[in-house]
Order: sequence, then structure tokens, then C-alpha cells
Amino acid sequence: MAGRRNGRRGGNGLGFNPRLIFSQICALQCYHYLFLGLLLELNKIFYGTSITIERIFTDKHIKVFAWRGWPDISAILLSSLLGSVLLAIIVEKSKKCLDFSVTLFLIHVVLCTMYDGIPATWDWWVVHIFGMIIMTLFGEYLCARKELDEIPLLQL
Repeated sequence: MAGRRNGRRGGNGLGFNPRLIFSQICALQCYHYLFLGLLLELNKIFYGTSITIERIFTDKHIKVFAWRGWPDISAILLSSLLGSVLLAIIVEKSKKCLDFSVTLFLIHVVLCTMYDGIPATWDWWVVHIFGMIIMTLFGEYLCARKELDEIPLLQL
């Protein structure tokens, strides 16, 4: 059979592993919400904002042209930046960063839609798409740097 060696697909011997991909997606999603929750907690401490699930899953508190919206916007963008570091740790391949970032964003859109309906404000969409772009680009950069690191050889 063409393309198969020793019962495995691909040239790297790893093949397609749906359990690994699913666990990576779950880990990224959980850590994303963990970091977003911690950053929203910091917003409560510094800005006196309330802590509710609405801050994560609705578009009510994201206002680009109002001062009150910027603490939540900064929390979303910082959690995307931390997500790019997680991409380098969990995914480890720069080719896969776009896939995992878009998947995380789409799962978030589905959860937001289930909680409060499709987000209706342009502010919400712009902030989250910008966060996805930050996560993808910086994640690819970090993964590429990690892939280009020298492999330590045993000194004999």
C-alpha cells in the first residue's frame, strides 16, 4: 500500500491520532477559560467590575468606545496571548496553530450562542477575531522557535 509503513500513516510514524487532538483541544479550551477567569478576577480587584459568567459568554460588557469595556477587552486579548504560549506547550507544531486557534474560537462562539444567543455587537466579533489572530500569529512564532531549537546531543 502506498503511503503506509508498518501499519502507520505518514512519514513521521505518528499517524492520525484523534484522541490526542481531542485532548489537546480540551486542554486549550480549559486553560483559555482558566486564564480568562483569572484575568477577570484581576479586573475585579483593580477596576471593581463584577464577576459573572456573563463577562465570558455574552457581548454585554465588551464596548470598544466606552472606558467600561476596556478591562474585559484587555482580559480577552491577554488570555489570547497566554493561549499562544499554551499552543507552543501543548500543540508544539506551527502548522497546527491556525487550526487549534480557530477551533478554540468556534467552540467559544458555540458556547456563547448556547448561553445567550449569537453575539450581536460588532465589538464582540472584532475583539475575539483580533484575539484569535494574536493567538495564531504569536503561537506560530513560538512553535517555530521551539521547532528550530537545537537538539542536545549526548556528550561522550
